[in-house]
Amino acid sequence: MSKLTQTLDGNTAAAHIAYALSDVAAIYPITPSSSMAETCDEWAAYGRKNIFGQALRVTTMQSEGGAAGAVHGSLVSGALTTTFTASQGLLLMIPNMYKISGELLPAVFHVSARSLSTHALSIFGDHSDVMAARQTGFALLASASVQEIMDLALVAHLSAIKSRVPFLHFFDGFRTSHEMQKIEVIDYEDIKKLVDWEAIAAFRDRALNPERPHQRGTAQNPDIHFQNREAANPFYLAVPGIVSEVMEQVSTLTGRRYRLFDYAGAPDAEDVIVCMGSAADTVEETVNYLCARGEKVGLVKVRLYRPFSGEHFLAALPESCKRIAVLDRTKEPGALGEPLYQDVCTVFMEAGRTPLIVGGRYGLSSKEFTPSMAKAVFDNLRESRPKNHFTVGITDDVTHSSLEIKEHIDAAPEGTYSCKFYGLGSDGTVGANQNSIVIIGDNTDLYAQAYFVYDSKKSGGITVSHLRFGPKPIQSPYLIEQPDFVACHNPSYVTRYDLLAGIKEGGIFLLNSPWSLEEMESRLPAEMKRTIARKKLKFYNIDAVKIAASEGLGGRINVIMQTAFFKTTGVIEPSLAFAEMEKMIEKSYGKKGPKVVEKNIAVMKKAIEAIEQVRYPESWAVAESGARHVPEEAPQYVREVVYPMMELQGDRLPVSAFQPDGVVPLGTTRYEKRGIAVQVPVWIPDLCIQCNQCAFVCPHAAIRPYLAAEPDLEEAPEGFVTLKASGKNPEGLRYRIQVSPLDCTGCGNCVDTCRAKETALVMKPLDEVVETEDALFRFAEGLPERDLGLSKNNIRGSQFCRPLFEYSGACAGCGETPYLKLITQLFGKRMLIANATGCSSIYGSNSPTTPYCTGRDGRGPAWASSLFEDNAEYGYGYSLAVAQLREKLTALVEEALALELPADLREAFARWLEVKDEGDPSLEAAGRINELLKTEISRADGKAKGILEQIDEHKDLLPKRSIWIIGGDGWAYDIGYGGLDHVLSTGADVNVLVLDTEVYSNTGGQSSKSTPTAAVAKFAAAGKQTRKKDLGAMAMTYGYVYVAQVAMGASGQQLIRALTEAEAYPGPSLIIAYAPCIAHGINMGRSQREEKLAVEAGYWTLYRYNPLLAEEGKNPFILDSKEPGGDLRSFMMNETRFNTLLRQFPERAEELFKKAEKDAADRLAFYRRLAGES
Repeated sequence: MSKLTQTLDGNTAAAHIAYALSDVAAIYPITPSSSMAETCDEWAAYGRKNIFGQALRVTTMQSEGGAAGAVHGSLVSGALTTTFTASQGLLLMIPNMYKISGELLPAVFHVSARSLSTHALSIFGDHSDVMAARQTGFALLASASVQEIMDLALVAHLSAIKSRVPFLHFFDGFRTSHEMQKIEVIDYEDIKKLVDWEAIAAFRDRALNPERPHQRGTAQNPDIHFQNREAANPFYLAVPGIVSEVMEQVSTLTGRRYRLFDYAGAPDAEDVIVCMGSAADTVEETVNYLCARGEKVGLVKVRLYRPFSGEHFLAALPESCKRIAVLDRTKEPGALGEPLYQDVCTVFMEAGRTPLIVGGRYGLSSKEFTPSMAKAVFDNLRESRPKNHFTVGITDDVTHSSLEIKEHIDAAPEGTYSCKFYGLGSDGTVGANQNSIVIIGDNTDLYAQAYFVYDSKKSGGITVSHLRFGPKPIQSPYLIEQPDFVACHNPSYVTRYDLLAGIKEGGIFLLNSPWSLEEMESRLPAEMKRTIARKKLKFYNIDAVKIAASEGLGGRINVIMQTAFFKTTGVIEPSLAFAEMEKMIEKSYGKKGPKVVEKNIAVMKKAIEAIEQVRYPESWAVAESGARHVPEEAPQYVREVVYPMMELQGDRLPVSAFQPDGVVPLGTTRYEKRGIAVQVPVWIPDLCIQCNQCAFVCPHAAIRPYLAAEPDLEEAPEGFVTLKASGKNPEGLRYRIQVSPLDCTGCGNCVDTCRAKETALVMKPLDEVVETEDALFRFAEGLPERDLGLSKNNIRGSQFCRPLFEYSGACAGCGETPYLKLITQLFGKRMLIANATGCSSIYGSNSPTTPYCTGRDGRGPAWASSLFEDNAEYGYGYSLAVAQLREKLTALVEEALALELPADLREAFARWLEVKDEGDPSLEAAGRINELLKTEISRADGKAKGILEQIDEHKDLLPKRSIWIIGGDGWAYDIGYGGLDHVLSTGADVNVLVLDTEVYSNTGGQSSKSTPTAAVAKFAAAGKQTRKKDLGAMAMTYGYVYVAQVAMGASGQQLIRALTEAEAYPGPSLIIAYAPCIAHGINMGRSQREEKLAVEAGYWTLYRYNPLLAEEGKNPFILDSKEPGGDLRSFMMNETRFNTLLRQFPERAEELFKKAEKDAADRLAFYRRLAGES
């Protein structure tokens, strides 16, 4: 085999093999597996051929269950078929997996193994999902590294073809699926030589075929089902031998040897660890380290986990072994031990051997597993009484299962150069580092590895890139602790994180900042200055933001910092690096047009000249003064749990810090004060017309109107200018607009949509105004809440209501969050929210903070999330419970009214019965009852006292609950549509909000049934050829569902009217809200304007369908959109998702654009007919 090396990630390695050996792929997006499917779809769009000489036929399904069904159907029809999934997605496939294995069909599922949702969702890696599928009859094959994924994916496909047993090939989600390594790629021509073509022919002959018909999937009775189930035994008994044979074939081809169980370590080892997945590389590196120091330790790597061959396992284990530690990356509550541990115990029990065997858990949800932890496992084995059922890598101070890490070791091979880059989510740091590792890997003889750590924000959070390269193979699937190079891409990080922890003597520190050496004296923490001087670091600075701004790139500083990295480190000849960077810029940004490419090349050239070495004074070695981050005063939970996580110290928190059921308090985003904006808006009072539009559109509730009485302002700080509040204002209240500069993300939508003749807001650099504006904001937040008596059912009035959704981790300019903020202003004190997994659940709930909060009265939205697919049913469950419990409360109130009660309480109860199903009136009635109830209970006795006490116990149910079922289009149009349709059909009084971004935003921008014709998205690389599903029209067919389509930027008043009508409607409502997304390829500082343009061009239509109008004999359908005045083609060409099609597939583009224009015209004509206009 001719050797071809490439630097790529684990998912791409799996996709390379799956594409080669499959006819069909039925797919559905789920993190972290989605990119396997995306890559296959893109290759197919460009005509790449598999080993059968065809492009892979890729189809997107509505759910993982649907994908598994399609895989099954494709297999029985004679096509070799694959899919890619993880976590709950794999669980949704389990019913079909039993069928596929039961019918001996050679499928291969590639799984980037991921945590399952339990007390909380986690998108990170462990083996919980795979272990939940171990009983399905699929063979399970584990890979530990990117190279192994390439090799063992091939083993999985070849073995499935030979054995007729389906395979599940798995590897650790994120840790291996997203790790980039320089590996050898197996050529398709070489793959052809290994394929059992006769077995493929036999498989195709067994397909359903009317020329040679047969029947499968029959129903059987007790007399024969058992026997037929056992008939498959020979096939499973043959699997270990077949896999061994195929491994030998692949080893001969590649020179890399694999066995069912591979042993590494001392031939006379007495202590052995057994594990699988990426931990095997960590343990092997540790074993090599310890053996070099004379210790007798070893490792058994599990490759083929099912069928589990005890014979092969025992053959791999040294005879000298006395003690075994089995590591499982999963948790089975209530079991005698985790799965791999139980399997190993069973092997020895059946063999009649009794070595010491202990089991332990590690690495759940991608928790770090380092050589120091592996050594702790070996140390435990040597104890006189080794701990069994242990945990490692955490501090369990509740059940005391954790092992102590007594020694920290560095097991990485000599000569490895390690780099850490601290970036800001959405600044391009991760993408640049992915390109850098490719440049290094593909242009040198060095081995290369890259891994990327993200926090919980959708964007604007911290990212840490870990890059290693060196002359020896890298087996280090864990984070860098002792870097040679550290880059800080955001100057605010210098006080927030311990950036230079562990940096090596003489290392390099690269900082992006606008500071001079003189300014650094006060801007850098004393500890950082001491580290720089004492470790004699080479310290470089570059003002990347200034350079990016000079070419109109905003906060995209990635190319600039990448240039600085190559120039300061010299890891590759700079001229070669810069030449390769230009190629990467073309590849990365070509889809966005030549201007974007030119700008990025220009900033690269400017960066080369702009890097400065900081000649710091020797006095820094003893520095005592400098900048210091002072966290907000906060409650205990925030101080003890949230702040450590924010400081990247969450790994150190003990088990006792957390509620066992995962419950967390609200309102914790207010303590973050991230300060991530480059520029923030500053109010110009003289130009303001007090419309509150800026607050209305703000995605992060960072800019707000405030009212104050004159006495409230007596201690106002300098600069707290106010205007007399306009309109009816008998109290003479004063008005001010104020931004929180440390919570603003700097999107600029407030400025872009300002309705004043001259814009009453101006964007200014954060650094210039943060101190003043923050002081003004803090004063404003402390003002008493004042009321002008305005209705909240209009833009201005609604914004004087406190937002109960604030400072989320959503992208700057997010199109979704303004809707959520507004709904909490209108109904938040009564809200129950069921949130589908997706963007809205991630920015709405992800650790360490939550943006949902309470008002000063302690009321606020109660929020929870179940899964992606079941959200409508989950929210419907809320309504069932509330209806049942309120029915009981109603009966109690009615019973109380039959008793002798004081007139005021009787009147309060009667009023409540009258308005109990109305929103704010029920809240007011509840308040009146609560005022009276305690006093009357203290006076009452006998039966009356008992009934009143029961009413008091249920008093929280007095206000009408406003139940909201919220999710994106991926949920509502696809995976959750069946449940959504059913819930709407029940007539339940629930409100459904669909945040329609027209793609699966959370998983990276995949196509959904909401994606319109001609849009390019992942899973639709050549443009979507079918029209957008009309969810609203489908719901209207029931006749009793309130339906509205809205777009805040087009008509805020229509939006408010739709929301208030929907919430008041005594039945199900469906609000479909247009939400521009960064995946559309637009300027997110104009996302509100984009909504306006979409409506003006006829791309999006505003309407309301109110069944109550039909009861009055009126047309229930109201078309709120005006006649389109814009050009649809021009609108589409303003978005990358459409214009990229023109550059990549010009002939197809014109065809699809015409179809999209016709679709829009047909849709508008349909709505006009509904409105009675034609």
